[in-house]
Amino acid sequence: MNSRNKGAAGEREVAGILRGYGYKKARRGQQYSGANGDADVVGLPGIHIEVKRRERLNIYDAIDQAKRDRKPEELPATFHRKNHCEWLVTMTLEDWMQLYREWEAGYGLCEDQQENP
Repeated sequence: MNSRNKGAAGEREVAGILRGYGYKKARRGQQYSGANGDADVVGLPGIHIEVKRRERLNIYDAIDQAKRDRKPEELPATFHRKNHCEWLVTMTLEDWMQLYREWEAGYGLCEDQQENP
């Protein structure tokens, strides 16, 4: 399989996984109109997704691409995997902390995590 086909297959795979999690609008970003500036996969609100299916990946280059290509309101993330391996998601610590703080604010801390229970 050439790299273009492998990339498209990876994008379809990630979109399918996201649909399985309930994001029914997830799809390849460039499937309809070519190089339109969309992420590789769209449909996960607030996240710019770059998909990489490579045996050897320079993750810093991949994150830099996601940072460059994202819209200002999106957090850049790289979804990546090697053959026969699980999908991983990489993003900067700062962006991950933003997501975590939003989750924490919505769900609160468990009793054992509170400073003065």
